[in-house]
This record gives sequence, structure tokens and C-alpha cells, in this order.
Amino acid sequence: MCLGLPMCIETIAGWSGRCRYGDALHVVDLSLLPEAHPGDHVLVFLGAGRRLLDADEAERIALALAAVEAVMRGDTTSVDAAFADLAGREPMLPPHLAAALAAQHATKPEETTP
Repeated sequence: MCLGLPMCIETIAGWSGRCRYGDALHVVDLSLLPEAHPGDHVLVFLGAGRRLLDADEAERIALALAAVEAVMRGDTTSVDAAFADLAGREPMLPPHLAAALAAQHATKPEETTP
């Protein structure tokens, strides 16, 4: 499985940028983000910047990734804090899938019990 990582752009040269994720620097292809500038946060997937992030979203993604890493080590203490927007609620279908499900239920004949 591949994950997008939130990185901060430190420098840009041509279509490439040196971006920081934690303590590590990475060379990232920024050709999809011509509007990117040093100091911007970017979501990086497979070595390419895919979209710009605001600092708050970059931090939330980093916290969620840290929680996943902690769970993989057997530590579940940070899960609810890292996924506060998901904890304590039922998952919701995207609107197009909810509409498709409702349409499917509307066309099914009612089952009767003997």
C-alpha cells in the first residue's frame, strides 16, 4: 500500500523541490504544482507532489500517519486523538453511493414472511 506524505518545501530548483518530512529531506517532482513555493506544504505520493496542503491539514495527516505507525508497533493509545474526526461516529457513504444504495432499496420488492 502506498501513502501520501505531507512534506514542507524547503527549496525549489526547476520542477524539483527539496522537501522535509520529519528529519528527512526528499527530492520531490513538483511539475504538477507550478504554483508551489518554499514554505508550502505538499502531499507527496510516489515521489511527486500531488496537491498543496494548508499547515493544519498537513499536521492532521502527519498525526494520522504517526498513529498508524504506532498501531503497527502495538501501541493504540494515540488512535482516538489522531482520528478524532472519525472516533465515536458511524461511517458515512459519499453522496453518490448513498443515492445508489437508496435507489437499489427502492427497486427491491418487499420480502414477506410466511
